[in-house]
Amino acid sequence: MKKLSLLFLFVSAFGVAQIQKVEPAFWWKGMKNPELQILVYGKDISKYSVELSDKIQVKNLTKTENPNYVFITVNTDEINASAFKINFKEKNKPVYSYNYELKTRKPNSADRNSFTSKDVMYLIMPDRFANGDPSNDSQQNLADKLNRNAPNGRHGGDLRGIINNLDYLKNLGATALWLTPANEDNEKQTSYHGYAQTDLYKIDGRYGTNEEYLELSRELQKRGMMLIQDYVTNHWGISHWLIQDLPTKDWIHQFPDGEGKYGFKRSNYRTTSQFDKNVAEVDKKEALNGWFDTTMPDLNQSNPLVLKYLTQNAIWWIEYAELGGLRVDTYPYNDKVAMAKWAKAITDEYPKFNIVGEAWMYSPAHISYWQKNSKIGEIDNYNSNLPSVMDFTLYTDLPSALKEEDNWDKGMIKIYNSFGNDFLYPDINNILVFFENHDTERFNEIFNGDSRYYKMAMTLISTVRGIPQIYYGSEIGMRGEKSKGDADIRRDFPGGWKGDSQNAFNPQTQTSEQREFYDFTQKLLNWRKGKEVIHTGQTTHYMPKDKVYVYFRYNDKERLMVVINNNDKEQNFDLIRFAESLKGISTGTDILSGKKIAIDSKNKLTVSAKSSLILELR
Repeated sequence: MKKLSLLFLFVSAFGVAQIQKVEPAFWWKGMKNPELQILVYGKDISKYSVELSDKIQVKNLTKTENPNYVFITVNTDEINASAFKINFKEKNKPVYSYNYELKTRKPNSADRNSFTSKDVMYLIMPDRFANGDPSNDSQQNLADKLNRNAPNGRHGGDLRGIINNLDYLKNLGATALWLTPANEDNEKQTSYHGYAQTDLYKIDGRYGTNEEYLELSRELQKRGMMLIQDYVTNHWGISHWLIQDLPTKDWIHQFPDGEGKYGFKRSNYRTTSQFDKNVAEVDKKEALNGWFDTTMPDLNQSNPLVLKYLTQNAIWWIEYAELGGLRVDTYPYNDKVAMAKWAKAITDEYPKFNIVGEAWMYSPAHISYWQKNSKIGEIDNYNSNLPSVMDFTLYTDLPSALKEEDNWDKGMIKIYNSFGNDFLYPDINNILVFFENHDTERFNEIFNGDSRYYKMAMTLISTVRGIPQIYYGSEIGMRGEKSKGDADIRRDFPGGWKGDSQNAFNPQTQTSEQREFYDFTQKLLNWRKGKEVIHTGQTTHYMPKDKVYVYFRYNDKERLMVVINNNDKEQNFDLIRFAESLKGISTGTDILSGKKIAIDSKNKLTVSAKSSLILELR
């Protein structure tokens, strides 16, 4: 494909003219929505008239207050050719043109599969996973250069490093791969996280190329896996070329500084203002329109040009890279009406496509508001059209529950109460369950590397409703303190760099501690793959007693019993309490050890201290 950063030069009778950007650079025929809006950027380009070849009609031509932009809308259903020319003229004389390509869609592209509760999502920060191509570590045109000694510097991880280790991920049991943003982030420093993107149509050169991104997606598909893109609709990097030369003043939210200048104001981060009936408008505006950070200008999704740009860009990546889903950053900070249109446009184009939004809130009522068809959203006559959300309630409650914190909802009762709110979600199986990610304290740090707590937590998120998400390195016991800065919870994966003293990608060279974490995770996740009873089954749970939480997953064909004993001592408890769930059951098989256990509601069950048990019931 064309290198999207190239300067397109055209020679004419008027000398050399420049089209600096065309976005999207190409499109596809046969989309369900045939309307295509093409952004063309060049010096004073709006002063020219626009004419398309082959008598193709311009459905709409938008010129903004910035003369360097034109937005051309066409109906692709009316275009029979595989390419057409966009001609710019002055006084009916040609000045320059762009040859626009319309590719043919792959068969069944609209029906592509996406992640579901059958999957396990593995989260990677590309810069910190593995360096497969040292030649791209620094780029002449990108400011932040390789410096592995700097915690917030570029460490050199890339797409090739991920591709080289896909068999590790497959063997572990992961089926979906979520990368933090891989698009170009050309900020001067701390650019490795990717959330201040500066080119939405180009993979960051330090990670590789667009072609390698597609290769990664296809290599995943060969292994029965899929690629999830981390998409950011709320903000871009301040060095984004569109931010540097705004098409319209209201492309981003700007605030007066009292001296006639407009620009930065930090968000107050109070996203409950989206539905708070008592909110002051000044606070709501500051929450939603304020910038996430000084280098992250806040996009105005209510501007139709912005919304169309974001919608088309997401669809472009889904189609081009054959994506299996999107994870959307900072979802409640966006204009919610515009985002409902954004999500609907994508899922109209791809009916099976899944999108999970990061609604970092602590009340299940607040989180469930953002899921499609929410009854709580109906109070505002609002439907987000967003298929999936992240279970931040469970993420918050799990560590404190295992620590047996609090005096009121003490210990494992917190987990019991958390699942008691499941009725709030319109699609409870389609929520992301996790105990850490790239923004949180490492779970193994919280529990000082004690594998028993990790095993209990992994058992829980792997057997309850929803889609489990694990963070790279957790499966080998990686640690990191949030209090030391984000870089400490984003350490390099051992063995991902030539010369590393130890390679944790190879189970044979893992330390004994790493192997304990890895073996448990691998067995659990690979067992989970074929368990429909977990993917879509019903749940019956029992109030925890003596720090022991018991729940059952069941459907018409199968039943499971899960026991999590958070007590410091072995627990030997009666089964009579669970008689309603054990009716007709005589044996249980421990899925980890293979040991068979006689099950009778009159018997007792023994569970070791600080451990979990998963029994397949017969």
